[in-house]
Amino acid sequence: MRKHWAALAATTTLFCLLMAAPALGHEGNPDFRSEIDAVRPSVPGVGFEVLSYDADMELVAREGHAVTIYGYEGEPFARILRDGTVQKNQRSPATYLNTDRYAEAPVPRSADAEAPPLWKTVDDSGTLRWHDHRMHYMATATPPQVSDESRRTKVFDYEIPIRIDGREGAIDGTLFWVGPADTAKAPFLIAGAAIVLLGGAAVLIVRRRRGEVGDGDRPAKEAW
Repeated sequence: MRKHWAALAATTTLFCLLMAAPALGHEGNPDFRSEIDAVRPSVPGVGFEVLSYDADMELVAREGHAVTIYGYEGEPFARILRDGTVQKNQRSPATYLNTDRYAEAPVPRSADAEAPPLWKTVDDSGTLRWHDHRMHYMATATPPQVSDESRRTKVFDYEIPIRIDGREGAIDGTLFWVGPADTAKAPFLIAGAAIVLLGGAAVLIVRRRRGEVGDGDRPAKEAW
């Protein structure tokens, strides 16, 4: 009997998880999609990818390539050296503004976009992941470009300045509104979970009733 109750409890937990699914993805906003259109210059061995809908940009550079990302005032913000060393400029305001989605983090007085960079090594994997305010919508309200929340809508184009192997360029991208994608799936998830939950409960009830009937008809065991 304990096994049946455990199965029922597991099913209930699954149901709760499905119900909570739309709340996941807290690092980015699932109502949006930030997409890369092009990278200039295009260099084999250097790749960029958007993570968590619109939350972060990831750069992976193979050994032998040097890449620099520029901040909001044109200052060097972060870079990957040819040996895979990853560094961030401690004097770049972007280093601090990027720690909060809406750029509400305090910026120390030592941060100065016009000052010579003060590089700090943060990794040696040749991979840099950072939050960039240029690639997402900087407000909690629905963008004014969206007239129908159920339709995919372009919000804006963006550009993140970069330099690859000494060549100036940029990440060109587009931010789209896609709406609450999980909403359309929610009824099916709920219905499916409910079927599983009710099915498990029905099996448990039937087995319990059979057990009660069997107990009444089963001959008593002889005591030896």
